[in-house]
Amino acid sequence: MKIIDGDYPMAHNALKFQRDLTKSIDIVRQEGIRNKELDPLGYSIMCSLPEMRKAEISVAIVKAVACVLKSGNDHGDVPTQHHAYASGKAQMAYYHMLEEMNEVNLLKTQSEFVSHMKIWADNKDYNKLPVGLVLGMEGADAITSPDQLEEWYEQGLRIISLSHYGVSNYSHGTGTGTKGGLVGQGKELLKKMDSLNMILDLSHTSDESVRQELDIFKGPIIATHQNCRSVAPGERQFPDHQLKSIIEQRGVIGHSMDTFMMWDKEIDWANIPLPRPFSKNEITLEDFVDHIDHVCQLAGNSFHSAIGGDTDGQGGMVGAPKEIDTVLDYQKLIELLKNRGYKNSDIENIMYKNWQRFFENNLPVIEK
Repeated sequence: MKIIDGDYPMAHNALKFQRDLTKSIDIVRQEGIRNKELDPLGYSIMCSLPEMRKAEISVAIVKAVACVLKSGNDHGDVPTQHHAYASGKAQMAYYHMLEEMNEVNLLKTQSEFVSHMKIWADNKDYNKLPVGLVLGMEGADAITSPDQLEEWYEQGLRIISLSHYGVSNYSHGTGTGTKGGLVGQGKELLKKMDSLNMILDLSHTSDESVRQELDIFKGPIIATHQNCRSVAPGERQFPDHQLKSIIEQRGVIGHSMDTFMMWDKEIDWANIPLPRPFSKNEITLEDFVDHIDHVCQLAGNSFHSAIGGDTDGQGGMVGAPKEIDTVLDYQKLIELLKNRGYKNSDIENIMYKNWQRFFENNLPVIEK
């Protein structure tokens, strides 16, 4: 069955760790082992473009991730906002280069998305097909001002989350508790996104920031990689009222394969314990399906729950559930959902159709 992955920070890891993701997963892992000083988790990566085709992943939301390192937040990776800008642009250039190589299609409009999905529907052999990419940004530090957003839009950026870990230049995010909200020009950035008909990703955003975003932003909303706080406690997950807000606005919630977000004991997201204080075998795909099922029960249907793997952003297969070695194993969800009583039409919704409908309805009709 086809899959659409709602979260894959492909370019960040490819550039930072010098991974050639056009190669088979076995070769990329072997190169990671040889290059372990630069890429200590290279042996554990779950995804490359050939592996995506093998896994029937027709489309992924990919990210540019560039966060300014600030006091009390060790997750930043650049010293200033102009460094974040340059890093973000490099990641965007990586995606454009993959398109020039005919490895991917950058899906910027509704018609491009529809055409790409038709190509996948009309073919049974996916090995030589381009993978579709919808470009997003995780944390908005790379955008130096709201007025600059049109420049990013013209390069294909369609989705933005205002924060990542800690406090961005626009919003409080994960790892800051739930009291802080929008900061700086956060309100202005949301209004500029609205004017360009962009999509707001609520993932990684603090509870107060989400509340303010929902008051200000009038466009389409999603959570690309977000689990449920009532199933797994902790501020990184969303409480039910926030999940319901996304459902009520016809959004989609992609669920993360990060085992931290499925562990039944609360962690301090400001001081994430590494290595993980539990073994890979303690978290299974049944735990993952618990989050899918929770959103389906809240909605009363299967139209809002999806996959948002956080693929390789959460540490690769060592940070994924027991049954996951590569993204090919995402297909194992089908049998688990069947065992829970989900019909084939519901399973198709969760695996790819919810994301497909969302983008076919909410990407721009034409480029501005």
